[in-house]
Amino acid sequence: MSLPAQTRHRWGLDAGGKVGYLDIGDAVVLIPGGIRKLRGRLIDTVSEHDWQQARRGFGNRELANE
Repeated sequence: MSLPAQTRHRWGLDAGGKVGYLDIGDAVVLIPGGIRKLRGRLIDTVSEHDWQQARRGFGNRELANE
């Protein structure tokens, strides 16, 4: 995959490098630094309240057991 020169410069990827990606259906999210950095960023964005809600299945008992 090619990235525009301006993007490569900004992300420090002129000589190549790792890029993580997340396919969300209608778009792809790219994260410089690879998949580990992407996972860390995603986990950091979820609040403790949101984690608790997810563990409870967002009010759906069947979802909570998945």
